[in-house]
Amino acid sequence: MLSERVLTFALRQINRRVLRVRVAPDVTLPPARDDRPCLLYIHVPFCERLCPYCSFNRYPFRDDPARSYFRSLRDEMRRVADLGYRCTSVYVGGGTPTILIDELVDTLDLARELFPVREVSCETNPNHLIPRVVDPLTERVQRFSVGVQSFDDRLLEQMDRYDKYGSGREILERLQATAGRFHSLNVDMIFNFPSQTRESLLRDVEMLTESGANQTTFYPLMSSPAVRRKLRETVGPVSYTREHRYYEALCQALGGAFEPATAWTFSRRAGQMIDEYIVDYEEYVGVGSGAFSYLDGTIYVNTFSLREYDERIASGRLSAAAARRYPLKEQMRYRFMMDLFGLRLDKKAFRERFGKGVERGLALEMAFFRAVGAFERDDAEALTLAPKGRYLLVAMMREFFAGVNQFRDQARAALPPEERRVLFGEGAGCGA
Repeated sequence: MLSERVLTFALRQINRRVLRVRVAPDVTLPPARDDRPCLLYIHVPFCERLCPYCSFNRYPFRDDPARSYFRSLRDEMRRVADLGYRCTSVYVGGGTPTILIDELVDTLDLARELFPVREVSCETNPNHLIPRVVDPLTERVQRFSVGVQSFDDRLLEQMDRYDKYGSGREILERLQATAGRFHSLNVDMIFNFPSQTRESLLRDVEMLTESGANQTTFYPLMSSPAVRRKLRETVGPVSYTREHRYYEALCQALGGAFEPATAWTFSRRAGQMIDEYIVDYEEYVGVGSGAFSYLDGTIYVNTFSLREYDERIASGRLSAAAARRYPLKEQMRYRFMMDLFGLRLDKKAFRERFGKGVERGLALEMAFFRAVGAFERDDAEALTLAPKGRYLLVAMMREFFAGVNQFRDQARAALPPEERRVLFGEGAGCGA
């Protein structure tokens, strides 16, 4: 699609300029400006196996370092509360957040003591859909998100997930046993694998529908330079030439049982809780190694080094190590993208937030979207997306996250040699 190629090229130029941050010894989170609600993101970077396509900050699991890390996490949460942040929602990502269920339970319980938490979202892997993990979370977590990626056994083998998490059929049975235990059971999937066929994608949709999950997120395959070689060795070279066709196919296949909630998230028509925190919350605070915060137009990035993370928390500091303040234009672009990714931009709210309307603030972006027919509704009150516009937002978010992943690559490249060997060496337990 020509409009996607134009958009992708433009975003890659922008990303090179804006997705850079300044590392400085004096970087720290500011006190909360007011009592406006925000989200608390908690990062747990440990995995039993490192997937080749993942660019998030993650380390091979070992019990003692992981328990020490959870203790530091809880200390950092207390300091965030002392700064006055009013976190009404919690999102726990990774890594594998459920790697130590007792530590996770203690961390979630503390979050509810420190903040007026209304809902909690938590990620997990298919092998943790067992009573020992699920039972303690049913009263603590509202949205449980399972990283399945595909039910296709051949793809699972290529991703080095078959031996660890079981066959597609076994994963389906675990999902069916878990369905109904949480307010929202989300299944994370990936489309546009190099060796994925249209038939296997549609079969993924069929099995997803059978799973009983009331929400699914279909991410396009995203790569960054550090994982691109490993992807090429495992699943093949990444290409975007058929991404649009596959997106149209899965939207059509999901249409019988699901409806769009964001550009790549779909929910059962009965309506369920959607927690795309970058859509629902303009500001969020990240705790843990490799987490991000976005506050008042400034992005803060926590240290990616586990050793430095423990040292910072032990010395009474927070873990933010780098920051960048964005000008108003970039803040408007970010909000434009996130609101449309959530399928609706409120023009009045945009004007109140930035002091100018979206037409005047982002004239070039509006002209492009109008010219390619991306909007379904474009009036004085709101913008909503036509099907073509939803795919363009998928492409925009793909490039945004690929740019963020490239920053993560750079942060890992600056790790101390001993930590880099853990991640990229040939020793036992290393999968990336």
